[in-house]
Amino acid sequence: MAEFELDLPPEFLTASREDWQAAVERALKGASFERLRSHTYDGLVIEPLYGRERDAPALKARQAGLPWRVVQRVDHPESGEANALLLQDLEGGATGIELVFSSSARARGCGLSADNVERLDKVLDGVLLDLAEFRIDAGYETTAALALFLALAERRGVAPSALKLVGTSDYVGKLALTGVLRNPPSVLRPRLGDLGHFARGHGLDMPVVHCDGRVWHDGGASKAQELAYVFATAIHYLRDLDACGIAAEDLAGMIGFTLAADTDQVGTIAKARAARRMWARLLEASNLPQRPMHLHMQTSWRMMSRRDPWVNLLRTTIASFSAGIGGADSVTALPFSSALGLPDAFARRIARNTQSILLEESNLHRVCDPSAGSGAIEARTSDLAEAAWRLMQDIERGGGIVEALRSGKAQGAIGEVRDARARDIATRRYRITGTSAFPDIHEKPVSVLAARPDDVSEAGQHVELRAPGKGELMRALLDAARKGASLADILVSRKRGEAVTAEAILPHRDAEPFEALRDAADEAKVRPAVFLATLGRLSEFTARATWAKNFFEVGGIEAQGSEQYDDIAAAVAAWKAAGSPLVCLCSSDRTYETLAEEAVKAFREAGAGKVYMAGRPGESERRKALSNAGVETFLYEGCDALALLRAAHEHLGLGPAASRKDA
Repeated sequence: MAEFELDLPPEFLTASREDWQAAVERALKGASFERLRSHTYDGLVIEPLYGRERDAPALKARQAGLPWRVVQRVDHPESGEANALLLQDLEGGATGIELVFSSSARARGCGLSADNVERLDKVLDGVLLDLAEFRIDAGYETTAALALFLALAERRGVAPSALKLVGTSDYVGKLALTGVLRNPPSVLRPRLGDLGHFARGHGLDMPVVHCDGRVWHDGGASKAQELAYVFATAIHYLRDLDACGIAAEDLAGMIGFTLAADTDQVGTIAKARAARRMWARLLEASNLPQRPMHLHMQTSWRMMSRRDPWVNLLRTTIASFSAGIGGADSVTALPFSSALGLPDAFARRIARNTQSILLEESNLHRVCDPSAGSGAIEARTSDLAEAAWRLMQDIERGGGIVEALRSGKAQGAIGEVRDARARDIATRRYRITGTSAFPDIHEKPVSVLAARPDDVSEAGQHVELRAPGKGELMRALLDAARKGASLADILVSRKRGEAVTAEAILPHRDAEPFEALRDAADEAKVRPAVFLATLGRLSEFTARATWAKNFFEVGGIEAQGSEQYDDIAAAVAAWKAAGSPLVCLCSSDRTYETLAEEAVKAFREAGAGKVYMAGRPGESERRKALSNAGVETFLYEGCDALALLRAAHEHLGLGPAASRKDA
């Protein structure tokens, strides 16, 4: 094969930043350089160009050459079906399983019904318990579910030390997500310490408590907020475990972390790297031995869409790539149909294969911290870590994370970011492909699994539970599990203290407001439509007609017309034949100057109920003249698309379309 020599101009390789700056200034033609900068929801500045940081050291994360664990979520309510899906996952390349019980707030109306050892045995039938990592998520009863798992392992002759377990107990996260704790932290603290002592005494090298960023992310938090609240939670749990007598050398290993990965590729990589930097700094400040953080990342639930769900494949690929590059120890890629219901075997296989390709074909795990030295990523990492650390310190000064929730301070801060993002989504500055941009109103439905939960045990026996201490409570839970006690039995047998309440930070998906519009349009007896009254030649109206078609179909309103007409009378006649009460003029600014007012009057006189115009009207006098002629609404890039489409729905008799919240 002949060698190919790349012939580049010398100035391409020798150009300095000053040369680039001069070229930019010429291109801007007097405009401000600031327009090339962008800002995150944390107020951090993103520059248009960064230089390489040649001396930047690699962060200590996952070992080079060691693949991250491919974790699959198992949450089917029918035990037999859950078992079949789980076996397919393991046979198809998954190296970790997240068991999501129905008691988890993240089960979203589903979740495992395996509430005793017998039912859990059915879910895990044919599974080698020491083969994969198992994450246990049963919400408030995660510790009891862990006892069921240990009892099953004991029955099968598997020693606790051979298991790779992750406990996801997170009562701070539960307070944030649900707004209520059955017991105050003073009661929950010794239970947590009891579990820590039990794990240490039984050879379980596992995180027993979790700091879950998904709670904050899905509620609308920015990246710095997610990190800050996660680490404020970590400080809270370190104090809990320390107060219960856990040895200093064991503290760090008992805390696990989960962060959300989204389509902001650089931001997600930087967030993972910033988390490891903050963890090392926190251990140093606490005079604790350094130990790498146990970092799991899950692709964002908030970014998933029900409309054109195939786009979720692209979203989860970018997010999984970013999590892996960022150094996550394990990654869950949500199946593309997750927002629609329980994903079927096909959707789960695609989720697994996405990660398999990144690992086995792209070899992303071969290098430790491959983004080290990238100017953009290094700067974003440092900025995120500093912003999150300052916010974490502010939380500490205010009394800690629980007080931040009880006072509403955390909810208020997240609400400000959520509202800012909602404005960007409404105006389509923050685009959601397939939902708020490039919609397909005739998309075919995607199949998901129908599920009927197995019968869940009612509380039937009282369980003698010891007071938490050095593992006494956990041993009592394990003994109860051996004797057939269910999660319900354990729940009602627990003593309760005074409940703690706070405003819940409800999870949401960014696409929900526009999905509600599409739902309302789909449920109409006749598909609502708008007539695109194109003026002038094809070359004059095509761009705006295409834009207007996408604009209205985002709200489920089908675009009609969009043809070249001989004159205004022909356009009016075509509109009458179409029968839509909505009309939108589409053409160039030059054509509007000569035809727009006449066309508007013609459509108004013919009985058009509402007339739009695609494009900005320009100066105020021109806008006034068009409004007087009959244009009610001007549509342009950056307008409040959500509000205007809701108004169109009301005009069409579809009623106000309110955002629908997921369970």
